[in-house]
Amino acid sequence: MIRLPASFPAAAQRYTLPAVLILAFAYMPAAAHSQSEPDDDGIRIGISLGGVSTVGLLLEYFDGNRGIELTVGTWAFRDVSLSLVAKRYVGAKAVRPFVGAGLWVVAANPSDGRLGIATVLRAPVGVDWNLMGAHSLGSSFNVNRAFWVRRTDPEDDKLLEGRWIPLPGIYYRYNTR
Repeated sequence: MIRLPASFPAAAQRYTLPAVLILAFAYMPAAAHSQSEPDDDGIRIGISLGGVSTVGLLLEYFDGNRGIELTVGTWAFRDVSLSLVAKRYVGAKAVRPFVGAGLWVVAANPSDGRLGIATVLRAPVGVDWNLMGAHSLGSSFNVNRAFWVRRTDPEDDKLLEGRWIPLPGIYYRYNTR
């Protein structure tokens, strides 16, 4: 069982307001954008390069201009990266910008250390291009900030720096509907 440090609740409180504001913006009613909701929903599967992992598999459920995206990936095939993001697409055209908010968890277990885990707030901003109906290409710019870290070295007790880290990425998705 993973034991969280005593400072974990204080860190959670520090990032609660920015996370709530990003989610609120991502799920604003469509009337606020004066856009009409597209009449589509379904599931898209795909692959990503960059962003929250070097290579990742994507699964997105979307309903109109809203989506929930799950990404499972890796940086060096010795770790696992898992991300869950709520997204809001703007517009109903073939090229749709989006904004999102969510969490990203990375776990690595080196052979000479203990399991390292990082929990990161994630706010992707990007563009999704619908090609030929069922195929989509996209690009995103992920702004990330570490929320909590358990380092692989038990004697490494450095504090988090609190910087926002940008990570660009691209993806391909196929609409299964």
